[in-house]
Amino acid sequence: MFADLTVTAGLFLLCASFFAGFVDSIAGGGGLIQLPALLIGLPKTETVTVLGTNKLASVFGTTTAAALYRRQIKPDPKVLVAMALPAFIGSAAGASLASQIPTKSMRPIVLVLLIVVAIYTWLKPDLGKIELLRHESTRRIQISIAAGVIIGFYDGIFGPGTGSFLMLILVASLGYAFITASAIAKVVNVSTNIGAILVFGIHGAVLWQLGLLLGVANVTGAVIGSRLAIRGGSNLVRKVFLLVTVALIIKVGFDTFASI
Repeated sequence: MFADLTVTAGLFLLCASFFAGFVDSIAGGGGLIQLPALLIGLPKTETVTVLGTNKLASVFGTTTAAALYRRQIKPDPKVLVAMALPAFIGSAAGASLASQIPTKSMRPIVLVLLIVVAIYTWLKPDLGKIELLRHESTRRIQISIAAGVIIGFYDGIFGPGTGSFLMLILVASLGYAFITASAIAKVVNVSTNIGAILVFGIHGAVLWQLGLLLGVANVTGAVIGSRLAIRGGSNLVRKVFLLVTVALIIKVGFDTFASI
């Protein structure tokens, strides 16, 4: 595997993985950096293998970020489990179909949804600044389960914008502050990554050595990003969330219209 990589390409991928871990640990969207970098750095590798390798590298940074958040932020464990377990199942199901469904057909829908997320967040400057939980406990669990299955499936089969969709559900629908939503989203993302990795791994669609190496860089970025987010609180997370969502809109929009 490493024999196919030049030193320049290897350094490029390590840097991309570091910044992906940094951004993802604050507000999601690490795939916006790492996945395109892998596609550029591994031009001869099948897309499904690139997706599997991306998930492997990401899970280390996401797990690290989740652990760091949990030391400082203690969201309802029932919501965590209710969202994470269905997300695991949904992601595994999505990953099993990743090589069969043309993802380009999903881009226009994702583009529209991301634009809605960005506009909604922009028009509500106080959204997610303080925690004001909505719905009674049973209803929150039901919403968490439904969101976990749907977003988990999407993450397994395609992925871009997963963090944005998770954050919007947690903040706008359930009433969590952005910093708490980010902590929950990290746990859910660990679950979706593991679900996808199991499926990709079974089908031999993971470059294990490269994924593990990039995972080290991803962890380093996640540690720095998580600590910055915890210090900066919901205000910082909201700003990064908006920036990441806008960047995703540009990226998905470019991919959508370039393929027409």
